[in-house]
Amino acid sequence: MKRHATAVWEGSLKEGEGRLTTESHVLNDTQYSFKTRFENGNGTNPEELIAAAHSGCFTMQLTAYLNEAGYTADSIETKCDIDFQDGTVVASYLSVVAKVDDINTAAFQQLVQKAEKNCPISRLLNTKISSDATLIQN
Repeated sequence: MKRHATAVWEGSLKEGEGRLTTESHVLNDTQYSFKTRFENGNGTNPEELIAAAHSGCFTMQLTAYLNEAGYTADSIETKCDIDFQDGTVVASYLSVVAKVDDINTAAFQQLVQKAEKNCPISRLLNTKISSDATLIQN
C-alpha cells in the first residue's frame, strides 16, 4: 500500500506560502507558511502533521496490542508534542490517557512501551521518543 500527499510552494521562504493536499482530500489546499511553522500564523506546518501522524499511529498500535492481549479500550487519547529546534525534530513526546478495564497497570505500561517502540511512525522517526501513560479503570 502506498499513500501520497502533495505540497505546492510559491514565493520566497519568508514571504511565500504553500498548500498541502492529501490523497484523501482531508487536507485540501491547506495553507502552510513560514509564519505557521516558525511563528503563530494561521494554517498548519510539517511538525504539527508529524504530531498528528505519530499520535494516531501510536494509538492504533496500542489498541492492537491491547486487543492481542485480550483487552478492549473504552477510550485512548494520545497527545503528541514534537520538539523542533534549530531545524531538527529532536524529540516526540506521547502523553496517553486510556480507559481499559481489567488490565493491571504493569501490563498496560508494558504495552504502551511496546507501542512506543513499534508503531510505524516511531520506527520512521530518527529522534528521541518518550511516553507518559495514565490508566483509568472503573
